[in-house]
Amino acid sequence: MRIAGMPFALLFASLLAACATQPGEPPTRPRDSPMLEVVVVRHAEKLVDGNDPGLSDPGRARAQRLAYLLRDAPLVAVYSTDTQRTRQTAKPSADAHGLALTIYDPRVPPAEFVARLKEMHPSGTVLVVGHSNTAPGIAAALCRCSVTPMAETEFDRVMRVRFAADGTATLSVERD
Repeated sequence: MRIAGMPFALLFASLLAACATQPGEPPTRPRDSPMLEVVVVRHAEKLVDGNDPGLSDPGRARAQRLAYLLRDAPLVAVYSTDTQRTRQTAKPSADAHGLALTIYDPRVPPAEFVARLKEMHPSGTVLVVGHSNTAPGIAAALCRCSVTPMAETEFDRVMRVRFAADGTATLSVERD
């Protein structure tokens, strides 16, 4: 069949090509998909002894579970305070993604720390390992919402703050 001097198959192929996405066009991101996700946890269970105790056996197991939880995440950075227990909690996740630990000062106000985090990491997943008295404040500064304080005996809370393309933050809490 011919339409205006052009074979129908050629006309049909031309129309299909005109409707196709042009090469090199970036894919569009759905409005509600996270551009940045920050996972905030307290260090895992620690030994009782010493000034700077390392992790106990249950703590080492929890650190491995955290690494497993983040195994498929596009982890771009891992932050830890400079204590054995936080470094040992963060290290399995960092190692699994070939990342170095970045040490941060927990005395820096959470809003200031969060502003630097968001500036340095506009996308991907960032893990932050802190303490019972710092992790909720960091999560609250990220989501600009209320976060329940942590008890000294609480080690299993995983706080995820996801930022959508429009900048809105959503906090979700899970237990590992």
